[in-house]
Amino acid sequence: MNVVVTGGTGLIGQKLCEALAQRGDQVTVLARHPGRVERVLFPKARSFRWDAMGELPPQEALDRADAVVHLAGESIAAKRWSAAQKALIRDSRLNSTDHLVAALTRLSKKPDVLVSASAVGYYGDRGNEELTEEAAAGNDFLARTAVEWEARARRAGTAGIRVITLRIGVVLTPDGGALKQMLPPFKLGLGGTLGSGRQWMSWIHISDLVSAMLYLIDRQGLAGVFNATAPEPITNAEFSRTLARVLRRPCLIPAPAFALKLMLGEMAQALLLQGQRVVPKRLLASGFQFRFPALEPALRNLLKQ
Repeated sequence: MNVVVTGGTGLIGQKLCEALAQRGDQVTVLARHPGRVERVLFPKARSFRWDAMGELPPQEALDRADAVVHLAGESIAAKRWSAAQKALIRDSRLNSTDHLVAALTRLSKKPDVLVSASAVGYYGDRGNEELTEEAAAGNDFLARTAVEWEARARRAGTAGIRVITLRIGVVLTPDGGALKQMLPPFKLGLGGTLGSGRQWMSWIHISDLVSAMLYLIDRQGLAGVFNATAPEPITNAEFSRTLARVLRRPCLIPAPAFALKLMLGEMAQALLLQGQRVVPKRLLASGFQFRFPALEPALRNLLKQ
C-alpha cells in the first residue's frame, strides 16, 4: 500500500511512519523541511516539500496514494496563547486541510481513504458527562477549531474518498507530549494534581493510537468519526496517583489553578484544568482491541517499570 502522511516528523507521525514501513507499505511524507524527514525517517520514507499553509501539495506525491493520513498542525502546547498563536493553531489546521483536500479531489485516481486528525477538545469542558462520538461539540476555542477542522476534511467525501476523523486524546509516550513534561517533577517526588484534580483525562498509549490508525486504514467498511482514546478515561487526580505509584514516588504537591493560570494564561484552563470523559464507542463496536485499555499497565509499559 502507498500511504502519504502529513506531519510525519511529529510525535505521532514518526511512530506511524515506522509502523507503516515495518509492515511493508511505501511511505511518503509531505513536509515543509524534507531534510528533517531524511534525518528522522530515512530510509523508511521518501519526502516531498509542502508549504501546507500556502499551497497545494505536489501532485506527484499523491498520484499513487492508496491512503492519506493528515496529522499536520501547530502544537496547541508549544507557546502561551497570544492572539497570534491562537490564529496559527487554527489556521495551520484549516488551511492545510483545505489545500490537501483540494489536491485530493483533483486526482484522476483518488486514494481510498483520508484519515484526518482532530482532538477530544471538540467536546469542550463537559464535567462528568460520558462522551461518545454522537455527543455535541463544545463552544470554546479548541472546540470551535475542531468543528471547522473536521468539516474541511469531510469535503473529501464528496469526491468518493472514505473519510476517517480521529478525535485524539492525550497521547502517552515518554518521547514527548504531556507525559514527558510530567516525568521530571514526578521523578523528583514533586508531582501532584493539577488544580482540583477532578477534571477528566482521556488518554491513549501511543502504540494503541498507531494500531487504531492502521486498523481504520485497512477496513474499507469503516468511515466517519472515531474517538481515539483508551476505554478507561481517568481523572487528573487518579492519573497523578497512578504515575507516582508506577515511579514509586509520593504524590503530594498539587499545582494550584491560580498558579497555572498565572504562568500559562488561557492555555492552562483549556489544556490542564478542564477535560473530557471520552470513550471510544465506535472503535470498540468495530472490533478493535486495545492492548492497553487501563492506565497503570500502559504507564508501566511506557516507562519500563
